[in-house]
Amino acid sequence: MTKRDLVVRISRETGYVQQDVAVVLQKSLDYMIDSLEKGETIEFRNFGVFELATRKSRIGRNPNKPENVVTIPGRTVVKFKPGKAMKERITGI
Repeated sequence: MTKRDLVVRISRETGYVQQDVAVVLQKSLDYMIDSLEKGETIEFRNFGVFELATRKSRIGRNPNKPENVVTIPGRTVVKFKPGKAMKERITGI
């Protein structure tokens, strides 16, 4: 599903104009990015949690030339942990 698919579906179900739905959706995504940029956690009940995690630096090797060692620097990544309701619907448990 793309952002466009989501806008069209919401527009059909609610009767709102697609352009208005697109603006609201984009603003929501922008605010989520702003919050993550500040280091805040984003939590949607029954959906999941977006949070930042720091990966440590590590050693990498080229499989074709294992003697070449490359240091892969540490970095910050976004992690998603699904909520209870999502887990239940997807896994059926």
